[in-house]
Amino acid sequence: MRFAIQINEGPYQHQASDTAYRFTKAALEKGHEVMRVFFYHDGVYNASRLTTPPQDDRHVVNMWAELAERYDLDMVVCVAAAQRRGLVDEGEAKRNGKDATNIHPRFRISGLGQLVEAAIQSDRLVCFGD
Repeated sequence: MRFAIQINEGPYQHQASDTAYRFTKAALEKGHEVMRVFFYHDGVYNASRLTTPPQDDRHVVNMWAELAERYDLDMVVCVAAAQRRGLVDEGEAKRNGKDATNIHPRFRISGLGQLVEAAIQSDRLVCFGD
């Protein structure tokens, strides 16, 4: 089965990101395909390279990045949601006159068209969070 995953909640204020991670990992381990993981609304916080949880806590951003590296996942962050929340990559920083970036390099910023495309091309779109 081919999945598209949508995550609408941040990594530490809601269990949706953890559940989405476990679902995605299990699906991949069972041989299913994950076409794209799309981070929307507060879910864009899952892509912040500046996240620094305590040493005894899980590092959700790194968990996603390692999963993406292992399975060559396409990890897309909604551009509008990211801009509203102060998350920028190199291109967005340049366009908006910012002097720094804060998106983890395993993620990329793009528009809602990426979510629509993933939903159309997948067998199931599975959404986590409100």
